[in-house]
Amino acid sequence: MFRSALLILSGNAAASLLLLARNLVIARLIPVADYGIAATFAITMAVVEMMSQLGLQQQIIQAKDGDDPRFQKALQGFQVLRGVIAGAILFFAAKWIADFLNIPHVAWAYQVMALVPVMNALQHFDIHRLNRQMRFWPIVLTGAVPALISLAAVWPLYLMFGDYKVMLWAIILQWALMMVVSHLVAERPYRLILDARIMGDSLRFGWPLLVNGMLMFAVFNGDKLIVGRVLGMETLAIFAMGVTLTLTPTLVMAKSAQNFFLPQLSKVDRDTPEGAARFQHLSMVTMQAVWVMSVGIIVVIALIGPLIITGLLGEKYTSLIPYMIWLTIAQALRVAKAGSALVALAVGQTTNAMIANLLRIAVLPVCWYVATTTGDLLTIIWIGILGEFLGYSVSLILVRGRLGISLQELVLPLTSVLVVMASTVWLALQRGSGQGSAAFILVEMTTYTIVLALLVWCCRDLCRYVTNRHRHTPEES
Repeated sequence: MFRSALLILSGNAAASLLLLARNLVIARLIPVADYGIAATFAITMAVVEMMSQLGLQQQIIQAKDGDDPRFQKALQGFQVLRGVIAGAILFFAAKWIADFLNIPHVAWAYQVMALVPVMNALQHFDIHRLNRQMRFWPIVLTGAVPALISLAAVWPLYLMFGDYKVMLWAIILQWALMMVVSHLVAERPYRLILDARIMGDSLRFGWPLLVNGMLMFAVFNGDKLIVGRVLGMETLAIFAMGVTLTLTPTLVMAKSAQNFFLPQLSKVDRDTPEGAARFQHLSMVTMQAVWVMSVGIIVVIALIGPLIITGLLGEKYTSLIPYMIWLTIAQALRVAKAGSALVALAVGQTTNAMIANLLRIAVLPVCWYVATTTGDLLTIIWIGILGEFLGYSVSLILVRGRLGISLQELVLPLTSVLVVMASTVWLALQRGSGQGSAAFILVEMTTYTIVLALLVWCCRDLCRYVTNRHRHTPEES
C-alpha cells in the first residue's frame, strides 16, 4: 500500500514540478508584464475547471457501480457534453475577460483557450476507474508525460514568439497530450452514451461540487483578479508567481491524498461498529496526513524560498521575497480544507467544501477595498489568511456535525501546527532583518526539527497507520 502512496506522490510531484519548472523558465525568459498576461491564462484555466466541477472523475471512484462499463460510458458522454458547453461559454466570454483585465488585445488568446475544456472532456475515464483497484500508473503517466513535453517545448516556442504566447501554446500542447495519453494507457475501448438517469444521478452528486467549483474559482483567483485589474500586470506577475511557488507543492499533497485515501474511505461500511471505527481512524489519518505534508512545505519554503526566487527568477522578482512565508501559510490552510472535504466526499456528502469556501469568498470585498484604497499587497494576503482560517474552521464543524466524526485526535496536531506556523514566521522575519550567520542557521534548523517532530508525534492515528498497527489491505478496507 505504501508503495502505491509513494507512486502517487512521486507521480503527482513530477507532473507539478515539471509544470512549475515550465512556468519558472517562461518567467525568466519573458518580461514581467508579459508574465502577468501569461498568469491570466491560469485564471482562464480556473474558469475551465470551475465549469467542469461535477465530480464525474470522483464519482467513478466513489460510486458502487463505478466498474460497470455502461456507467463509465455514460459518465464519459456526459463529460464530453459538459466540455463542449464549457468551451463554447469560454469562447464567447473571451472578450469580456480581456476587457475586465484591461488587456483587450489578448482576447483572441482566451478564445484559443476554449479548446482546453473540450480536450479535457475527451480524456478516457479509465485513468480514474483504475484507481478503484489502487492502480495509479495510468493517471501518473497522463499527468507527467505531457508536462515533460510541455516544458521541453518552451525554448522553441520562445524562439518563435518571445512573449506571453509562449505560455499559451505550452498549455494547449499539454492538454492535447493529456487527452492522447489517457487513451493510450486505457484498458477499455472509449465509448460514449447519454443516459438520462445516470446524468440525473451525476447532477445530484455533482451540483454542490459545481457550485464549489465556482467558489473555488473565487478562492484561488479572486485575489489575482483584484490585483490584476486594480494594481496592473506587473504586480499581478509578482503575486501570481508567489502563489504558484507556494500553492503548487501543497496541491500536489492534496491531490495525492485524494488519490490514495478516497478509494480506502469509500470502501468502508460505516453501518457496522467495526466499519464506523475504521472510518473514524482513516478520517483522522487523512486530515492529519494533509497537515503534516502542508506544514512540511511551509518549512521548506521558509528555508529555500528566497534562494529559489533569486537563483531561478533573477533580480526582477526579488520584491516577492517578503510575501513568501505569508502566501505559504495561506496555501497550507487552503489545502488543509481538502482533508475534511475528502472525508465528506467519501460518503457522498459534497456540500461541505462548498459551505466552507463561502467564508473565504466573504473577505474578497475587503480585499478589493484595500487594493483600491491602499494598494497594499501584504494586507490583501493577510485578509486571505483570515478567510482561509475561517473556512477551515467551518469545514471541521461540518465534519463533526454531519458525519459524526470525533475531532478529539485533531486537538494536539492543530496546536502543534500553530506552533510551527508561529516559529516559521518569527524565523522568517529574523532572517529578513539581516540574521544570516551560521549560528542563526543552526538555531533555525534546530527549531524546525523540534517543531516538526512535535507535529508528527501529535498525529497519533497517522503514526499508527504508518507503523502498520492497524494496517488493512485495500480489499479489507
